[in-house]
Amino acid sequence: MGRYLKVIRLFWSAAISAEMEYRVNFIIATLSSVGNLAGSLFSLSLFYRTGYTFSDWKWEAALIVVGIYTLLQGFAETFLSPNLNRIVRHVQEGTLDFILLKPIRSQFWLSSHTVSPWGVSDLIFGTIIIIYAGNRLGLGITDYLVSIPALFFGLVILYSLWFMLGATSIWFVKIYNVTEVLRGLLEAGRFPMVAYPAAFRIFFTFVVPVAFLTTIPAEAMLGRTQISWVIGAGILALVLFIVSSRFWRFALRYYTSASS
Repeated sequence: MGRYLKVIRLFWSAAISAEMEYRVNFIIATLSSVGNLAGSLFSLSLFYRTGYTFSDWKWEAALIVVGIYTLLQGFAETFLSPNLNRIVRHVQEGTLDFILLKPIRSQFWLSSHTVSPWGVSDLIFGTIIIIYAGNRLGLGITDYLVSIPALFFGLVILYSLWFMLGATSIWFVKIYNVTEVLRGLLEAGRFPMVAYPAAFRIFFTFVVPVAFLTTIPAEAMLGRTQISWVIGAGILALVLFIVSSRFWRFALRYYTSASS
């Protein structure tokens, strides 16, 4: 474990140093984050502007869902997108050969080789929204801590789904449209699941587990969710992580490499 932590430190320090050469990108990323957040708040306000509220979800509670969704966006832009979207390029250019020859697990290398600071603004804005809404609702530090396991499970679920889509590039090579479809489905997480009809709630819970990414962590923070849902999120996260690892090893059987 210590060796892997040292490798991550070397990876990320080099990546941040390289990204800092283009500091104007941070301003652009921040403006983009402000625009996305404004869009989320505006969309949510369309439901509440006439006094309508989702069942048991008043404005401040729904804001926590928006904040968690923004955090997930920041996590994806900081850690997932800069790493997992490059799997396609490694397969196309044959550089995956060199990764497979390295003395560390290829999934670890592909998942952590770089980091982008341009998603930090989403992480900051998401945290601010959660704290603001939590203060309005009278939440304490214990309420925030209780939601950490559910939020962590959501991050693992998101990573596992994204990595498995990236692994399919070994067969299909160009999968950019597929990842955009995943992004589009995940945008449903910016609203509480009760905002959708029953059929959509079932789809976003048991088919594409969007509910486990935002709504369940928010309910855990609000003290509403049953412990069985958090346990279910943990089991789902573990299963998807194991499946993603085994799916990657399965996909490598069909990788012919650039030299063969």
